Amino acid sequence: MTSLAYRCAMTLSALAFGLGLLGAASADTLDDVKARGKLVVAIDPTFAPYEYTDASGTIVGYTTEIMQRVAASLGVALEYQKMAFSGIIPALIAGSVDAEGSSLNVTAERAAKVLFTVPFGKSVNAVLVRADETRVTATPLTVEALSGLTAAVKATTAPEQLLKQFNGQLKARQLPPIKIISVDSVDQTLAALMTRRADFVFDDLTVLGGLTKQLPGKVKQVGELGDSQWISWATRKGDARLNKVISDEIIALEQSGELKTLQQRYLGVSFDLPTADFIPRQ
Repeated sequence: MTSLAYRCAMTLSALAFGLGLLGAASADTLDDVKARGKLVVAIDPTFAPYEYTDASGTIVGYTTEIMQRVAASLGVALEYQKMAFSGIIPALIAGSVDAEGSSLNVTAERAAKVLFTVPFGKSVNAVLVRADETRVTATPLTVEALSGLTAAVKATTAPEQLLKQFNGQLKARQLPPIKIISVDSVDQTLAALMTRRADFVFDDLTVLGGLTKQLPGKVKQVGELGDSQWISWATRKGDARLNKVISDEIIALEQSGELKTLQQRYLGVSFDLPTADFIPRQ
């Protein structure tokens, strides 16, 4: 081979190698998922009604319905890898799975490590009253609207601590405090409400949704109080294309109304979800 021919061959080889690197650099997990025909998702199915196992051991719940639709939109099979919740983000970052499918509260700390999809859930405390209750009418609901009323709440929980904070606010305004009945279980809070020992139950929105499903027409939610957190999934930072596919499916389900149907079926409540500016600042 002449020197010129050798140089041309080496140039073409280097160009091909460079294009190969460029292709690899632009590729992400989405390409692997499509080539493999399978989406591998980490999950800790112990968070009913979002994700849990039924009597047969099948992973079911609100989030699994959404993830199944993501896999269907990609034309691939869905495979769950069960693991402890504490190991999910490390497994994701290490590349052991394609995405994670356990419900994550969206926090700035987590956002520094992973890329969140758009939210599909919401965590916020709310107020449940009997259907005939007329004293709590403020819109939006305020702490002052609960002044002098009796709350049933599960003991040693964040909602109980929040009620105590509310009483500090009411005291500062020289208003009667909320009387707090602390019990051992969610069912006991509902019993206190229905036997009129308590005027309202204070707990997470989805917990109250479950109670509403137990007694349809007999209780009602009247508003939210306190800070809220969005609930989402995550992919690796470099997997923007896979993340977008998942986010686009969530958005499509919300726009069609199907997401609210799933929320009502599994959570007993429905809510609007943001598509931007949902990650809190540090």
